Amino acid sequence: MDVFGHSSGIAKYRDSLAHEKSEVGLALGLAWTEVGGQVLSTEATVMDGKGGKPLLTGKLGEVMQESAQAAWSYIRSRGPAMGLARDFYRNIDIHVHLPEGAIPKDGPSAGITMATVIASALTRIPVRRDVAMTGEITLRGKVLPIGGLKEKMMAAHRSGVFEIIFPKDNEKDLADIPENIRGAMKLHPVDNMDEVLRIALERPLVALAAAPAQTDSLPEGLTASVPPPAQDRVTQ
Repeated sequence: MDVFGHSSGIAKYRDSLAHEKSEVGLALGLAWTEVGGQVLSTEATVMDGKGGKPLLTGKLGEVMQESAQAAWSYIRSRGPAMGLARDFYRNIDIHVHLPEGAIPKDGPSAGITMATVIASALTRIPVRRDVAMTGEITLRGKVLPIGGLKEKMMAAHRSGVFEIIFPKDNEKDLADIPENIRGAMKLHPVDNMDEVLRIALERPLVALAAAPAQTDSLPEGLTASVPPPAQDRVTQ
């Protein structure tokens, strides 16, 4: 279960403004905290660079940093299936940031959110702002179950977000959700990251739709439909 620590003097939680416009490299994740659920914005930007590991900021714990690395490895492995050049990562740097930096954050369930914002930043396709998500990600893009689904869904409902992406293995936990909350939600149980991207992005990735999900090797015969990111590829 994810636990997000909090510093003294900081508000226990602050619900995100769920109805802001959709943007490139910005998604809504769902966190479980010591006082309940929270909607947590996650940002990513792409810059010219040397192709190293993602830069991570926002007072992230070790588990969450590992989740970001797994998300990046998944995106790299699926780059051609997303319409990117095979070597798209060689001359860029990725920066992933979770705002409210004074609040320590940890846990694996931000994995699919971080993968989504990275994919969005690379393809320049906005992430739907009316959808929130939670789920751990593996290197091959499998979505693993998380804890605190009840609290996370209640936080989304409180923030005016009524569409949720969550791990299929957590469907059993829906029985614990109050009926009035569950009935107001459009729920998307998913098994893999390709499904997440099809739901979360405002426009479909044409190459991804045609490619098999979660293959051991990269699809052959695909050409890059999206040019490598340049200097102006930022999200703010």
